[in-house]
Amino acid sequence: MVLSGARASARRHGRRSALAKVGGFLVGGAVATTLPFDRAFASTPAAGGGVDDDKSCDYWRYCALDGFLCTTAGGTKSSCPVGAEASLVSWVGTCHNPGDKRDYMISYYDCCGKTAFSGAQFCLRSEGERPGYSMGLHNDINWCMSNANKGYHCTVALVVGVAE
Repeated sequence: MVLSGARASARRHGRRSALAKVGGFLVGGAVATTLPFDRAFASTPAAGGGVDDDKSCDYWRYCALDGFLCTTAGGTKSSCPVGAEASLVSWVGTCHNPGDKRDYMISYYDCCGKTAFSGAQFCLRSEGERPGYSMGLHNDINWCMSNANKGYHCTVALVVGVAE
């Protein structure tokens, strides 16, 4: 009974059809990995966050930040963690502080020299960002490229001054 069933299946489904199905699955899997995807899930604010919580993506200073928060990676909002150094170059943004209703120029520095910290909060906020027409004018690059150690760790947000 089992032998006759196996022979009948072999007559219906040859080795070539089995290989074609396996090949189709492999090619389909390879194509799926090249499709674009949305990283917006990574920019969700930390639980309990807000415009006054510097461990939240919603913190007012982070309006143009793209990266891991140093406040959740061993540093502060304005200083790199021990063992990391600030990038020699930075990008700037103008952020509105709802507390005093003023706009501030913020300078964002990547902290370099350490590997990424797995528990850090990732934020992607690009309020008012224009299309990148020159590589060095937006936040989508690794600013550690100017340092000797190019390993990215996290990003700090320094208040440079009041925007008039």
